[in-house]
Amino acid sequence: MSDAAPPAALLLPRSLPEALDALAAAPELTVLAGGTDLMVAVNYGRLRPASVLSLRGVDELRSWRRLDDGRLWLGAGLTYRRLQDADLAPLVPALAQAARTVGSPQIRNSGTLGGNLGTASPAGDTLPVLASLGAEVVLRSAAAGERTLPLVEGDTPFLTGPKRTARRPDELLVAVVVPASAGPQEFLKIGTRNAMVISVANCALVVDTAARWLRCTLGSVGPVPMRCPDAEAFAAERLDWPALEAGRPALVGSDAAATVEEFGIRCADAARPIDDHRSTAAYRRHACAVLARRALRRAAA
Repeated sequence: MSDAAPPAALLLPRSLPEALDALAAAPELTVLAGGTDLMVAVNYGRLRPASVLSLRGVDELRSWRRLDDGRLWLGAGLTYRRLQDADLAPLVPALAQAARTVGSPQIRNSGTLGGNLGTASPAGDTLPVLASLGAEVVLRSAAAGERTLPLVEGDTPFLTGPKRTARRPDELLVAVVVPASAGPQEFLKIGTRNAMVISVANCALVVDTAARWLRCTLGSVGPVPMRCPDAEAFAAERLDWPALEAGRPALVGSDAAATVEEFGIRCADAARPIDDHRSTAAYRRHACAVLARRALRRAAA
């Protein structure tokens, strides 16, 4: 049981405008989404928020929709369980796979997509998927309106370092915009046990059969999700794209095994792991190669 003192104020807005107005009036508020990270920090005495803005009553953030250009607008309040539902999971299968690996059923019913982004942990399981999808993060404030930032690309990414983002104090993370699935997607992770575990390393592979590109991103092996551009280009040049588009194996021939092996090596080379209490850097790099090879096999073999 925690002996933490209760916050001086707990604000419970019922609409997004109400939440934005509250944050504009008091940018120092601690924003609470699912609470699966925040409450751990409170219980262990690492955080003592003076005032909390809870988003649990803001229904606008718990929805998703297709935009006019076919992309998906995913509200920041979508829970991990909701990401696995039959109407949404086929459109972002790797995101559903990642959500399925997070915590226990209780955590998946509470934790949110926006919370995973806002915490910005290098081990966040949805982050490599979003990076491989080329996700854009939608931020909104009462005073400045809305702005959109790339997750990890470009000069002004949303993720700026371990547990650091470009969100301004008066802004809320309201949504993530991603393309709908246009090809195979895979997410894999490895941890110190088989369930309810923080990733030692994870890997997200997204393939677009129409545009003929492949993206692979590694998590928990760098300060932010690490794209593997050299490995991506290598694999894209060796896929049988018409076969993949038709749903047939796209890694064929005597050199298929060598392609998979080299892809894993090149992905591991893109990692920037460290030694910590959960793993050595050497093991993480090895794990990246294994996960990347498995992801490519599942997507294209």
